[in-house]
Amino acid sequence: YLVPYFIASHPGSRVEDMIELAVFLKTHGYRPRQVQDFIPAPMDIATCIYHTGIDPLTMTPVDTVKKLRDRQTQRALMQFFEPRNWFVVHKALVDAGRRDLIGSAKHCLIPATPSPEALAAKRQEATEATHVHAEDAGTEPTIGYRPGRKGARRR
Repeated sequence: YLVPYFIASHPGSRVEDMIELAVFLKTHGYRPRQVQDFIPAPMDIATCIYHTGIDPLTMTPVDTVKKLRDRQTQRALMQFFEPRNWFVVHKALVDAGRRDLIGSAKHCLIPATPSPEALAAKRQEATEATHVHAEDAGTEPTIGYRPGRKGARRR
């Protein structure tokens, strides 16, 4: 069977466009299970737009999403119904001035307060985060300068 998927962070898509898409998806009862981030492919006009920020056909500037946080925001907006995305979607809606989409009304994308699943996902994310300065980053300990030289101490 076919499983349709959407591409997030495509050149030309803005957060406002993703919010409109989320409202459309909610209105039509569609919940995409697969969302792919845009990956620049060789010999593609979208790749040219992604790297230059200019549409080569019209020579007009085009918004492109390159920062990881912005890409995650667009992806989360397409999957607004996932509890793990509540905090990202909430921040995006507040920043865009769309508080009307937060609440318990039929047209709202997310509830006013996070669900227990959303809180658990946030806690899990916090415990899985790596703190480079607080712990070893996974490198093997060194045994000194030029360990293979003649006369080096053995451990």
